[in-house]
Amino acid sequence: MHMRGRILKMKTNLGNPVQYELPMDDNFLQMNQWIGKDIQFRFDGEIYCLDCGTRTKKSFNQGFCYPCFQNSPMSAECIIKPELCRAHLGEGRDLEWEREHHLKDHYVYLAVSSGVKVGITRDTQVPTRWIDQGASYAVPIAKTPNRYLCGMIEVALKKYLSDRTAWQRMLKNEIAHVDLKTKREEILKLVPEEYQSYLLTDAEITTIKYPVNEYPKKVKSLSFDKTPIIEGRLMGIKGQYLLFENGQVLNMRKHQAYVLEFSGDENQTNTEKELTLDF
Repeated sequence: MHMRGRILKMKTNLGNPVQYELPMDDNFLQMNQWIGKDIQFRFDGEIYCLDCGTRTKKSFNQGFCYPCFQNSPMSAECIIKPELCRAHLGEGRDLEWEREHHLKDHYVYLAVSSGVKVGITRDTQVPTRWIDQGASYAVPIAKTPNRYLCGMIEVALKKYLSDRTAWQRMLKNEIAHVDLKTKREEILKLVPEEYQSYLLTDAEITTIKYPVNEYPKKVKSLSFDKTPIIEGRLMGIKGQYLLFENGQVLNMRKHQAYVLEFSGDENQTNTEKELTLDF
């Protein structure tokens, strides 16, 4: 099988386990079927900006040309630091885009991908955001009408919790199994009084299981910028990472906007053991 196209981050569906498909232009490569099989991706140097579509020699912020990195609302500082969002004040790089994406319901959540972390996401990105981060468990703890308010709650809670994922531990499946109900009760008491009206006390906890034959003991990150041909046996998928044999991992989201060529033999025999699911 051969397929070629500009990729976006893998689309996901919360199944048992998570189902993955890789957008390549207008086509979708079903990824779960390749676990336990040898595959190859080839990069010949073509990158097209996620926003303007212009060809660029280098990708900035996971898929933008430099001008769009500087000016696109999709790469604004408030994407990383939501407390800096000014959409609720009628300000931003693109007010129409801001209204569509940042003046919408957002959630503050707790997730366990290695340890417990706090994060935020737009309501339409649940559970996608959690899957992309490789979370094994997650639960919303607050709901606000815009991005800014979620950001302010997150800032308050970062005094007590990390807002980052220890990605190497996540990929090795080194998970701190935490009772999120108990943790939620503890954390909700720490939210400042002015934001108490946005809290959620009884949201359901989501458990996420990933399609992995074998987790790596050590992790070696791969990049198309250094290795234009990446190939090997696919051992599993977690977050936005492909896990190859020998601990090699490939962050597909990092390579959004790259034009890749995929090849693999659909008739290969999958002799690997049954999937090891996270619980």
